Amino acid sequence: MTQSKSAGLSRRALLGAFAATAVIAAPSYSNAFGLLRGAGDVRRLRMVSPRTGEKMDTIYWIEGEYIPEAIQEISTFMRDWRRNEAKAIDTRTIDIMAAAHNLMGTSEPYTLLSGYRTPQTNAMLRSRSKGVAKHSLHLTGQAADLRMGSRSVGQISKAALACHAGGVGKYSRSNFVHMDCGVVRSWGG
Repeated sequence: MTQSKSAGLSRRALLGAFAATAVIAAPSYSNAFGLLRGAGDVRRLRMVSPRTGEKMDTIYWIEGEYIPEAIQEISTFMRDWRRNEAKAIDTRTIDIMAAAHNLMGTSEPYTLLSGYRTPQTNAMLRSRSKGVAKHSLHLTGQAADLRMGSRSVGQISKAALACHAGGVGKYSRSNFVHMDCGVVRSWGG
């Protein structure tokens, strides 16, 4: 997992998304993440998997620190269910997912359709659909395909786009939103 800044994903952008939705507000969110230390910052992620029947509700960040066991839990949850193989999920993707969730103002968990994909699973999906990228960020643990029962694809993608971090794909016909920590971009309808 990496916590470094990459093209299109700035700590300041994610900070802005969390500033609007923090569980306990800090006095100022105008500076870098260092201000969050001791400020009561808590980040949480809730998901269900229809593929495995599993549910997850975990706090993965407290006051400026990722919780390694929680990140491992998320990575295991987001494994390639077809091959039962896990890969470390990039914490930047986790942050985007959590920030978008917070912006939607719901306690309903995400429904995870796809997290990490093995090369074999990605190749199989590519053989069935033109919409699957050969070099998908799912292969590196940097993407998730998500939906919610109480929020539309438009609402979820709008929240993800408000984070100004990574890629956001709207798949209205298939009823899911793709979020990743790659270059800032959007697509779909």
